Amino acid sequence: MTPERFTGRLKLPWMSAQRVTPREAAPVRFEWRRTMRARMLVCAAVFALWTAGIEARLIYLQVVQYADMTARANGQQIRTVKLPAKRGDIIDRNGRLLALSVDAETIAADPSLVVNPAKTAQQLCDALEGCDAAKLREITARLAEKKSRFEFLERHVSPAVAERVKDLKLPGIVLYKESRRYYPNRTLLAHALGFVGIDNVGLAGVESSYDSRIRGRDGRLILQIDSRLKARAAREERAATAGDTLELTIDQYLQHIVERELRAGVQEHNAAAGAAVIMDPRTGEILALANYPTFNPNAFKGVTDSARRNRVIQDAYEPGSTFKLVTASAALEERVLQTSDLIDCAPGFITFPGRKPIRDVHPYGVLSFEDVIVKSSNVGAIKAGLRIGPERLGRYISRFGFGQTLSPDFRGESPGIVWNHERLDPSGLASVSMGYQISVTPLQMASAVSSVANGGTLFEPRIVRAFIRNGRRDPIPPKALHRTVTTETAATLTSIMEAVVDRGTAKAAQIEGFKVAGKTGTAAKLVNGHYSDSDYNTSFVGFVPSRKPALTIIVVIDSPHGPVTAYGGTVAAPIFQRIAEASLRHLGIAPTINAPSPLLVKHGGVDLDSEQPRPIRTPIDRQLAPEPARAGMMPDLRGVSARTAVTSLNRLGVTFKVSGDGFVVEQSPEPGTVLTAGDSARLRLARRMPVLLTGGPQQ
Repeated sequence: MTPERFTGRLKLPWMSAQRVTPREAAPVRFEWRRTMRARMLVCAAVFALWTAGIEARLIYLQVVQYADMTARANGQQIRTVKLPAKRGDIIDRNGRLLALSVDAETIAADPSLVVNPAKTAQQLCDALEGCDAAKLREITARLAEKKSRFEFLERHVSPAVAERVKDLKLPGIVLYKESRRYYPNRTLLAHALGFVGIDNVGLAGVESSYDSRIRGRDGRLILQIDSRLKARAAREERAATAGDTLELTIDQYLQHIVERELRAGVQEHNAAAGAAVIMDPRTGEILALANYPTFNPNAFKGVTDSARRNRVIQDAYEPGSTFKLVTASAALEERVLQTSDLIDCAPGFITFPGRKPIRDVHPYGVLSFEDVIVKSSNVGAIKAGLRIGPERLGRYISRFGFGQTLSPDFRGESPGIVWNHERLDPSGLASVSMGYQISVTPLQMASAVSSVANGGTLFEPRIVRAFIRNGRRDPIPPKALHRTVTTETAATLTSIMEAVVDRGTAKAAQIEGFKVAGKTGTAAKLVNGHYSDSDYNTSFVGFVPSRKPALTIIVVIDSPHGPVTAYGGTVAAPIFQRIAEASLRHLGIAPTINAPSPLLVKHGGVDLDSEQPRPIRTPIDRQLAPEPARAGMMPDLRGVSARTAVTSLNRLGVTFKVSGDGFVVEQSPEPGTVLTAGDSARLRLARRMPVLLTGGPQQ
């Protein structure tokens, strides 16, 4: 092969020998650009579609699904915790606690974190108290709710149970504190207080009536948590607001007395039930309210309706002879009869067409109108009622508050049953005149008799005395509704009611050293539409001291079957006597034999004729006051309470020694003795005084 001349271009064997011009070579040289352009267009289109898809997805998530995504994020990262408000306390008139709120442990679960629901439920059931097969199934079902993030398992458990559950360290099981209502006196005042449900809501009594004020307002706490459910930040969105403290008119010690004596009376007479009330007749304040049988509001579940029934406001019963006071009031006020007018009650019964004869317990002859009430003659009361007439008697029934609810403090109060006077024929009028064919509640009867005690003013019965919020006390003043009778009629009725106790059907209500005014009542119960021959409502209502009344007390015993015949004077009056005697001793009220005129009963109340309210004093203010002492002389302290005597001696700068308790019965030095610097005094106290020093010797 002969070498060729090198021309700068490598000529390969497979290359064509034909010469290619530059114009022809250009398309071949830039062919790759077209390929790359096509590929770039494809890539750009794919990228554009990918970008559009992402943008569309972002728009969908951030706009269309914004609310749902936010909710999911908050569900994973945010926990809202309710901060329960502290329920306000309930106290008596002297500041003693009747109801308060305490912390209690509650067991809950996050089912999504529970690994083995069946095993976890069994371990919890073993730790709980009284966990049976049904409870085990319930716990297992709640732990298996994987879609739920919170389930209650057991609320308000004991500290021992909480400690056992805590020691198990079960995943998904949490314990936290809730507020629980606690009644430190257990059954005391249970029906008036009521009770609170598991969710801190009042369900009965004043707990229900004033739930919105006692409950307060719950707060909210926002927690930010991590993937391990540990709180990383907390923010209080709304603080919990405590509820108002409720101050009742109740005196806790008087309440204890009433419940003790009522329970003893019901058991002694083998009765079905009983109710009793103590009221301040000058204000309408309820000092004690009791029912038997009763219950413990700390454990109200499973209690029978009968035990939870507040008979004082819910049981409408035919009052029997206690209602004759209304008949007497109408007769005296309308001047139909005077106390000395004679009524022929012979031959001991009276008849009306279509019914059995109405009889007296004992056949009487001619009785004065006063003795008709004193001896509780049905025939005499019926003849008085027929003279009064249905229209006038109906007007006084309404005046005394029957047929209407009186107190704003109780839900479910019964208005009783009062017939329209236009529908009363002579037979019906006869029944109403002696306390049948009309139904009243114990609270209504106590309010009506209180109006007689205070001189003729019907007060609204109240059990709430004040609200206390942030240290500020907002009292509820007594509310006079209207006048029932004049002061003169009230004074006459007081004298008649005193005679009932002194020489009539209520001798068992007498209290040594005190004048008592009252009236007995015995009424057969309706059973299956017919009056029973064996079941009776026996009652006694009265006030004491009769001339300066401090307490109105009513006792109603349902169906006594005890050792004595069932009458108001044999069953209810002795219970009244025991309640009244202990209450007077507790309040330090001095004996009132040789009392002033009964016209003084109007003092201390509200005289509706004058529009000027008189100052209302509590029973403790009715003690005797020491005579003002001249400078340098020993005052007469006999008959006053220890507190009053000590205050007087402190003002004089006299040292003293005190023995006993109650009222001063002896003192040294004698009254009027000139005192010198360094003198000391001795006082001897006793519960009963042999002499009422400001009123002369006792009878």
